[in-house]
Amino acid sequence: MAKKRNFRLGYDPATQIQLHLMMLPGTILIILFNIVPLFGLLLAFKNYKVTDGIAGIFTSPWYGFQNFKIIFANHDFGRMMVNTLGINLIGQLITIPLTIGLALMMNEIRNVKFRYAVQTVTYMPHFISWVVFGGIIMNLLSTDGAINAVMMKIGIIHSPITFMANPNYFWTITIVSNLVKEVGWGTILYTAAIAGVSQELYEAASLDGAGRFRKMWYITLPSIKGTIVIMLIFAVAGIMNNNFDQIYVLQNSFNIEKSEVIDTYIYRVGLQNLQFGMAAAINVFKSALALMLLLIANKVSNKLTDSGLF
Repeated sequence: MAKKRNFRLGYDPATQIQLHLMMLPGTILIILFNIVPLFGLLLAFKNYKVTDGIAGIFTSPWYGFQNFKIIFANHDFGRMMVNTLGINLIGQLITIPLTIGLALMMNEIRNVKFRYAVQTVTYMPHFISWVVFGGIIMNLLSTDGAINAVMMKIGIIHSPITFMANPNYFWTITIVSNLVKEVGWGTILYTAAIAGVSQELYEAASLDGAGRFRKMWYITLPSIKGTIVIMLIFAVAGIMNNNFDQIYVLQNSFNIEKSEVIDTYIYRVGLQNLQFGMAAAINVFKSALALMLLLIANKVSNKLTDSGLF
């Protein structure tokens, strides 16, 4: 087959049609599951009833900001916001440094087989669903579980503690269990960024007498600063998003005071109570707040580190 003269990929109509046809299935899925559902946000400003059906999204009467007023006036709203922000803030303050530290430590392991073994062990919990992993956590923390047994054996406590029934323990259980499950998986981006650091820098530092910790502090960390900044910005923007699967599995009527977060509230109000207008309203509020936090975090990052998303 003769090669086309003056062929340019971006300007060849036949090639463009083929490429767009290849993209078509993905494009359709994006439209169906990412674009079309956006029309549901109209429910936040409408007096929608389930009996109105799908057409009710457009035909139900306008309700103004009444759904937002009902949510903000709810006595559970303040508690729900405190739980959402508290779990996320404390969790990120602990998880991000430990994730970076673990990536640095794994990079310093010289035995390749041992490094792969460590990576496998730390990655593995990520692939276990929260239904299973949460069940393991609850079994370990039950009154006749391993945690109580060990603590009683070494004399820390004299009677079993009902961890899952005491709301004061919920934040700690949530943060620690998420750390155990996801800290290894969270190192992937940092490990990839570290792999791109020039080895010549390390060799030059070695000639100057720098040890491993000095290399990490003065070479590795500055070299992956861009990745760290981007992950921090994403963490700030996602501070209103909890891991719904985790919270829902570990939540019960005894710890609801400390376990009710925005995501579980949306599920309870929207799917259990069928108040779709209120659920949409709190989603709009959460999305607007996340966008505002993203813009603020990006601006602060650009000022302090000369690095950001945009």
